[in-house]
Amino acid sequence: MFQILADNWQLFLIGQYPHGPLGGLSVTLILSLLGLGLAFPVSILLALARISPMAVFRMPATVLVYVVRGIPLLMVIFWTYFFLPLLIGRTITGFTTMLCTLVIYQSAYLSEVIRAGIEALPRGQIEASRALGLSYFKTIRHVILPQALYNMTPSMVSQFVSTIKETSLGYVINVPEMTFAANQVNNQLLTKPLPVFMILALTYFIVCFSFTQFADYLERRITHKRRGGKRVANAVPNIDKLPQISMAGSSEEQA
Repeated sequence: MFQILADNWQLFLIGQYPHGPLGGLSVTLILSLLGLGLAFPVSILLALARISPMAVFRMPATVLVYVVRGIPLLMVIFWTYFFLPLLIGRTITGFTTMLCTLVIYQSAYLSEVIRAGIEALPRGQIEASRALGLSYFKTIRHVILPQALYNMTPSMVSQFVSTIKETSLGYVINVPEMTFAANQVNNQLLTKPLPVFMILALTYFIVCFSFTQFADYLERRITHKRRGGKRVANAVPNIDKLPQISMAGSSEEQA
């Protein structure tokens, strides 16, 4: 296994670059970052539509989220691969197809993460903001979304881990990501599929485990900050609970 890795580490890491297309782990991470990054604004719009009091926004967003979440990712890849060229009138690369697929798929999942973060906030914050004269959209933008996105940061990192694993399906449309690179190595060696795919599995594990640990660190940090805020709030004395000294009692003591 170590000899295979020593002979083919460049193919696993960057594909055939600079003598050919970029591939391997680099394309996996680029696809994941671009997919989640482009899906992020779409997921915010979907989440806001899902909690909207207006049915004209809420119902289509709900249908879209449930449909996308209810079908396998492989089906979305095939639909994008065959339908998108018909829609735009020209062929597209496998990388573009997989990127569009990840944006569609991750938008649905990430929107539910953001919606859960919004609904977890106390309802009184919206009411207080509206009472101060802020419009609904300003309340969402300046009060609700910053808190919800901050609280949901660990979940977003975990979603990035899921995206890394989902890019492995790109090999079916010839996206030169890490699984495709392992397939190339396996086709060259022919007789050693077990160590080749063991290297692939270990690479996925190391990358995903590292980001999972980072998500756990962020969650602990956010929890620590919340507890620190509560301690500060509890340290402020409540005037209503302070012992009240009557003037009559003070006069009697002086006498």
